[in-house]
Amino acid sequence: MSIEGFIDYKRREFCNDVKCPVQVELNKLESGSEDYEQVRKTCSTDCKYTTWQFHHWLIEKGYLIVRPRDEGGKI
Repeated sequence: MSIEGFIDYKRREFCNDVKCPVQVELNKLESGSEDYEQVRKTCSTDCKYTTWQFHHWLIEKGYLIVRPRDEGGKI
């Protein structure tokens, strides 16, 4: 859900910007191919970057992390 006047983070934007070696390899492969899926598993099991690095990259790029206001115990 986009907020008017803002842009959403695009999938793998961080990975491409920091030139993650796994992402560089994925970019050479056909999306969805067997080889692509095999390499992509590294992202969920052995990411080369930390949450801290990703979070600070978001801040440096001007991204905001938002959520709806809690109204009556519902998010």
